[in-house]
Amino acid sequence: MTQLNACSNRSVFRIAPLLFLLSLMFIVPANAQQTKDPDVIGRWDITIDKDGKSLPSWLEVQKSGTHTLIGRYTYAFGSARPISQVMVKDGKYSFSIPPQWEPGDRNMDFEFEAAGDNIHGTMVYTDGKTYNWTGVRAPTLERDKPVVWGQPVKLFNGKNTKGWHTDGTNQWVVENGILRSKHSGANLITDKTFTDFKLHIEFRYQQGSNSGVYLRGRYETQIIDTKSGEPEPLANQFSAIYGFLQPNKMMAKDPGQWQSYDITLVGRTVTVVANGHKVICDAIIPGITGGAINSKEGEPGPILIQGDHGPIDYRNIVITPGK
Repeated sequence: MTQLNACSNRSVFRIAPLLFLLSLMFIVPANAQQTKDPDVIGRWDITIDKDGKSLPSWLEVQKSGTHTLIGRYTYAFGSARPISQVMVKDGKYSFSIPPQWEPGDRNMDFEFEAAGDNIHGTMVYTDGKTYNWTGVRAPTLERDKPVVWGQPVKLFNGKNTKGWHTDGTNQWVVENGILRSKHSGANLITDKTFTDFKLHIEFRYQQGSNSGVYLRGRYETQIIDTKSGEPEPLANQFSAIYGFLQPNKMMAKDPGQWQSYDITLVGRTVTVVANGHKVICDAIIPGITGGAINSKEGEPGPILIQGDHGPIDYRNIVITPGK
């Protein structure tokens, strides 16, 4: 009996250190999780000062695993593109991405600092020139109460372009109640701005043509000649929120046919009904898309119709504002 107790005591003495070591294994990760994430993590609305012009841009930085930083970036045009790694050294961050639609073949290089809700840095463009930029943390745009919908308003009167303006030489005409851009030219923009709304819009494109409807002037719902029934709808094709949200089904009709979108935007939450089918449902738009009028996501914005990518016709444009 004494020997058995002695063996038991020795077992206890052997087990105790093991239990202590095991407890440390749980304590250390817990402490590690309490480490504050760097300020750079999040989404940023950026403005680039490029040759005297203010270009909208957008950046998202995420943590991958325990310490690696990755992200996405949207330039003034094109779609959001992935950042394989955001490097950090001496309190400064940097990343490099290959050109998309930019001229040239060198990468775009970024270096910046972030503190609190502000960010600033430099961009070396594909032409080798360096430009400064600043940014602020993007707003969540969460709504604390349900939207109350107002009365529908016709944005297009079927007679002329009253209530709209262009961002360049105007090529838009009205023929037989149809708003037409017969060739590539300026974008058409509403004089009024909106926050939350429901939008009904009908359109018709020719084979190979391309347009888009920008919600608040910042989020493009893609309009493009896309083959219907594609097995894998993409985020740059018909009814997508360009570069971010892909439709669940391809509902595009053939060129030359009238088609429709019914879009609801509340904060960042969007629902898109394409030709009677709900293809995007209560999805979050992460940030601005290429071609946005600015990066001020917290402000109301216009409806912008893209007119610089080929012939396009529109009719029956009706908005129901929220309040």
